[in-house]
Amino acid sequence: MYRKTRMIQCSEARRLVEAGAQLIDVRSAQEHAQGALPGSVNRPLQTLQAGVHQLDGDKPVIVYCASGMRSRQAADVLSMSGFHSVHDLGAWRNLVNCS
Repeated sequence: MYRKTRMIQCSEARRLVEAGAQLIDVRSAQEHAQGALPGSVNRPLQTLQAGVHQLDGDKPVIVYCASGMRSRQAADVLSMSGFHSVHDLGAWRNLVNCS
């Protein structure tokens, strides 16, 4: 069943990450290598669908990218793949710049 995903605020994202949520960087491997959020796993958007089995469907998932466009698409892919708790952080700097 497809569930509409929503943007997540940085304070809620921090809380979920501290509680064990999966933090997924959907940027390219090159972008990830240049800097990524601590604890994140790189699953580029182009390969996300093929690798959904590598993610834990029982844990919340937070996706992010550079601007929010790819993360929105990734959140939809995960929701359509049966993940129940998918959150879109948008740009990775949203968490870095969180006060």
